[in-house]
Amino acid sequence: MEASSSLTSMFSVLFLLFILSPFCSATSPTATSNDLRLSSKAYLPKLQAEKLIRALNLFPKESVNTRSSDPLFSPGKIVEKKFTFPNLDAVSGGPSAEDLGHHAGYYRLPHSKAARMFYLFFESRNSKDDPVVIWLTGGPGCSSELAMFYENGPFQITNNLSLSWNEYGWDKASNLLYVDQPVGTGFSYTSDESDIRHDEEGVSNDLYDFLQAFFKEHPQFAKNDFYITGESYAGHYIPALASRVHQGNKEKQGLHINLKGFAIGNGLTNPEMQYPAYTDYALDRGLINKGDYDNISKLLPPCLHAIKNCGTEGGEACVSSYIVCNNIFNEIMSISGDINYYDIKKKCEGDLCYDFSSMETFLNKKEVRSCLGVGDLDFVSCSSTVYDAMLKDWMRNLEVGIPSLLEDGIKVLVYAGEDDLICNWLGNSRWVHAMEWSGKKQFGASPAIPFTVDGTEAGVLKGHGPLTFLKVREAGHMVPMDQPKAALQMLRSWMQGKLTTMGGHHSHASPK
Repeated sequence: MEASSSLTSMFSVLFLLFILSPFCSATSPTATSNDLRLSSKAYLPKLQAEKLIRALNLFPKESVNTRSSDPLFSPGKIVEKKFTFPNLDAVSGGPSAEDLGHHAGYYRLPHSKAARMFYLFFESRNSKDDPVVIWLTGGPGCSSELAMFYENGPFQITNNLSLSWNEYGWDKASNLLYVDQPVGTGFSYTSDESDIRHDEEGVSNDLYDFLQAFFKEHPQFAKNDFYITGESYAGHYIPALASRVHQGNKEKQGLHINLKGFAIGNGLTNPEMQYPAYTDYALDRGLINKGDYDNISKLLPPCLHAIKNCGTEGGEACVSSYIVCNNIFNEIMSISGDINYYDIKKKCEGDLCYDFSSMETFLNKKEVRSCLGVGDLDFVSCSSTVYDAMLKDWMRNLEVGIPSLLEDGIKVLVYAGEDDLICNWLGNSRWVHAMEWSGKKQFGASPAIPFTVDGTEAGVLKGHGPLTFLKVREAGHMVPMDQPKAALQMLRSWMQGKLTTMGGHHSHASPK
């Protein structure tokens, strides 16, 4: 009975984490703390992912979006349409969608056999001169529509499939771009499965090609400041894309993209620094006791050894490190029980910690697919095939490319809700403080100052030069969902270069 309970707990833990974080799913229950060999169950992640997606009340018909043939698109061309979601204008208290630029489209990726990337673009409700902000949801393999409907998009979806305008949507401060990526996720698809990506090089090149085409299609926005944002596994995507864009700009490979900065929310960026923080965070928050802490800490040396092997050897060594290191998280969860690992102040009910099923139902409605121009293509909310394909990427350290970006003046914001366990603020703070760059000493010595919203402290931040770290109060893994007003103010103030001056009278300004 005890073993069964532990296994049930493991599946529960892995379930939603699959959606936004790589730490979670697919740990082999047969791997031991000292076993650095690749388990025979190493490729169970796909099967487990499918089970976990169903447990979230999400039922994608396919594990990845593919088509047998596709004669509709030409290489290198954007196919886009302006759209209005059904019945949106009937929602009271919001602006008229007819007055706003809402676009949906596909782009045929040139460095692929037959890949098409789907995106949604919402012009700013404030000014078309506002920055362009791209949002990337993690997984890997989960659609950015998750964030669009439940976190920071122009509108929110309810259980009865009605839409209401989001008072704190990020389109109130930016021209907002959501992309279904990697290929096979959401409405993005291919007719050749060799287009499914396995590493950040493939992912970032696809996104760079997409951005080149997007700004050529929308030249009026090419001059605007550009920012990359996202959360969880996007802690991998974001630094990789920022480096790719910066490289393209320096080498004049195409249209100049006016990259000003990037923001990572509750991300996985440097596993070697973040995994040891699990036990410290869990002990500090009362999830485990000192005896538990001492026992679980014995799993750290083989985990760190495995991560180093991943960095030097790659390939199967990275799969092994994933298996070995996730034992740490599983042990904590087996002790802490039914807590919501995304927000430890909450409990999960059965296998469910959140329910995003309304989004999937809404996007698969015939009239919605018609207005988006996706035809009869089914929406793959989370792709277990993409998830499995990125197995060797998960334990890679993506912090290594950030210092050179900082030295070139690219702004970096790392923020984290304080109640998230899976990508906790402590682990993120540690890699940010340990990062080697010219401002490391000054950043470490900088004072912690309050981040306030309407006179109430909403977090604590530190900053020096282009680097800022923000711990958000009363928030879990999905900060824009838990603290929407604070998240919008954070974005606006950071883009304006005012986030680290939030003390005093400046801190009382609320989002408009």
